[in-house]
Amino acid sequence: MNQRRLYRTIESFASEHFKTDKDLLKHVLNEIVKNETIDIKGGRIWQYEPSSESYRLVHQIGQIEKIEPRYKLPLSKYPIFLHLAEQRSLIANETDSYLRGKGIIKYSATGVGERLASNGAFVHQYVLAFNFDNTDPSLLADLNIISLAVTSLLRGKRIEQKAKLLEQDLDKAREIQQSILPEHAVTFCDYEVYGVSIPDRIVGGDFFDYLYAEEDKDRLSIVIGDVASKGFQAASQALYVSGALRMGISYHTKISSLMSRINKLVHKTFAEEQFVSMFYLELTDNQKGLALYSNAGHNSPIVYHLKQDEFEMLESTGQILGPFPNQQYRVENTNLEKGDLILMYTDGISEARSTGGGVYGEERIGEKLKELHKSSPKKICESFLEDVNAFSSDSDYSDDQTIVVVKRIH
Repeated sequence: MNQRRLYRTIESFASEHFKTDKDLLKHVLNEIVKNETIDIKGGRIWQYEPSSESYRLVHQIGQIEKIEPRYKLPLSKYPIFLHLAEQRSLIANETDSYLRGKGIIKYSATGVGERLASNGAFVHQYVLAFNFDNTDPSLLADLNIISLAVTSLLRGKRIEQKAKLLEQDLDKAREIQQSILPEHAVTFCDYEVYGVSIPDRIVGGDFFDYLYAEEDKDRLSIVIGDVASKGFQAASQALYVSGALRMGISYHTKISSLMSRINKLVHKTFAEEQFVSMFYLELTDNQKGLALYSNAGHNSPIVYHLKQDEFEMLESTGQILGPFPNQQYRVENTNLEKGDLILMYTDGISEARSTGGGVYGEERIGEKLKELHKSSPKKICESFLEDVNAFSSDSDYSDDQTIVVVKRIH
């Protein structure tokens, strides 16, 4: 039979969905035996069993006396099966007296599925044995095509299963990450706040949060952070840090103490290269607009003071969280008057690159903030994201993008 046609014929046998590999193999074997264009009269499926180092019968069909269910062929008596890892198919004389008694004098063996380690060698996960009326020279070539086609079907099924599991994991990860992000907008005393976080992948390592002490509604803490790693690892670490912050704020802990405790937790829990940069801001119901902050190696937030038409950078007050367990974190302050703004952001904003390699940068951030200072925090966030994405639209560089804007409105 034409080899390409044989391959496509076997592929067509797997148009249905099957729960297990064995269900798929049974269906394919049955279809091979029933197909009049393939000169095969019967067949058996043997599955390798590492615990007994033998192949166990899992299915049989065709014109041959039935073999005892779950009959085993020890690899020690069939060392020829070890050659299937390289040859794929072979024809040999049957040596097992029980099988010879069932009328099997010659047999073919075709390895399919994954290759498994066995005593320094490799064996196929499954062996297909077939019955033929004749054994012409083209038989081995046809068996090898069957091996390729069936192995491809099994691989495709595994990829499909992994894809479904991955899709479920992604949905769950996305759901978990969304659960740690607050509502975008919050109003507190004389302030309006708006924040947004867009992961580069399905999940990301940026986070922000609005934190209240349960019995103290006169303080609002705003946190923005960036985890050094990527993907699921970063998302899980962001979730961990966010949870620790929520727990710490409930104990009315001082900012410096809270930062030190989070730093020690990150150090104990994660590898050095999985550090976290984080900025912590505390707003209070204070007429002078006193705002306290601590910056653990994060991008310096920019304050725009409207009356003075000046910028203030809220620089680091301590090192990144994780690698330096004994680091102490200073608490500094700034004052916000009506119309003043604080812009907090992550690398995905400031490090965005154009096709020519140019960086969006802090200078452009300041200019854009000044241009938008009359807008609402929501409008400022949306305008920044539009501008950053337009700036880097043709660039290969990408990163999570998080931005939080605080504006004093009274």
